[in-house]
Amino acid sequence: MTDIATAAADRVLSGRAWDDFCENLRRAGHMVDRFGDEAEPLDKAEWYRFMTRLARNAFERYMENSEPDRPRLRDAPWRQGINFQSPDQDHLLAEFIDGSREYKITGNRGTIPYFVMASWNAKQPADIGARDWAEKGVEGLKEFDPATLQTTGFLQSNSIDFDADGNFEVTVSQKPYRQNWLRITADCVGLLIRNVYHERGKETPPTFKIELLGDAEPRPIRADEVAQNLAKSGQMVLGYAELVRSWWQDNLSKRPNRVRFSQATYLSNGGVADRHFGFGTWDVPPTKALVLEFTPPECEYWIFQLCNMWQENLDNYEDGQGYVTKFTAHYEPGGLVRVVISATDPGIGANWVETFGHVKGGMGLRLIKTNNPPPVTVYLVSLDDLKAKGLASLTAESAIVSGEVTD
Repeated sequence: MTDIATAAADRVLSGRAWDDFCENLRRAGHMVDRFGDEAEPLDKAEWYRFMTRLARNAFERYMENSEPDRPRLRDAPWRQGINFQSPDQDHLLAEFIDGSREYKITGNRGTIPYFVMASWNAKQPADIGARDWAEKGVEGLKEFDPATLQTTGFLQSNSIDFDADGNFEVTVSQKPYRQNWLRITADCVGLLIRNVYHERGKETPPTFKIELLGDAEPRPIRADEVAQNLAKSGQMVLGYAELVRSWWQDNLSKRPNRVRFSQATYLSNGGVADRHFGFGTWDVPPTKALVLEFTPPECEYWIFQLCNMWQENLDNYEDGQGYVTKFTAHYEPGGLVRVVISATDPGIGANWVETFGHVKGGMGLRLIKTNNPPPVTVYLVSLDDLKAKGLASLTAESAIVSGEVTD
């Protein structure tokens, strides 16, 4: 064993790696204190649930699914939504640490219209299992951050050759291949496949299997690997806690009730360049309604979704509420989409999205395979006025032109 591996193994066998992981989790949980009274009781309760979901996700990804010799593509844990995750999109992940190897993905496309494969890297020094991280706090994320992912290669399904039955084979490697090739780099830390459904109940999901090319004998896990995976798990929880804090306090909350499209923001956390994503925050007391109007351009798919402060879909998404998509929306003449965000339905025939006990949170408008995100007009009006006067309450004086593209 190398000196790093020996030190990492000693940390696990002594219990120090476990203590460091637990301390990292404890500190991440208390980051909600930085929001003070801005976070309502419901927001705070959901924060602690968010922490448990992050921990569950971290264990699934790193403790169970990070063997470079035995890769797997596994779905993200149920109800784990990170960074405005679409209810119409499934995420399959393979975590591995050896970008110098070659892999093969085989499967069948099913009947969904579109999926995209991506590879990514992250800040990750070689000795993560040999060091303590909790005492560094968020400063340690500058050196080691499993939550801030950079996409280094992607392959869209429309660029893959399928046989007559929808079967395919993709090579994953640094070495280029003429067709069906997903590029990885030497510092690759994993893969993500995004499956995009139009009407989930009517479509057959695709199947995927990944395998290492070359000989690899099965073996037991090593103590130094457990140290690495515990460090990744704790640091991932801390990283996402800091990410949602900084996005809210340093960025999005400074522009309430507006949407801004930024490729840099989206790509800063594992996004792929096949889509535009408009991020914003909403602040709607029970007596108010927020009305958004936009005309979607030609695209593969779009979704508007309402989230809590921690970028999670509201709990009513399981009932078909909390979001509107290209295939569920009511359109006005000319293709205009009008979305009303409020505690109760004002009954004006628009796409109503219920706030479900919240008064503020994040919102996102995602458009896949388009070059032209739309402008978005926003109105914050009295809910009683909207119920009584209908569209007449949406005046030019109260309109906020939003949806700007910053990069």
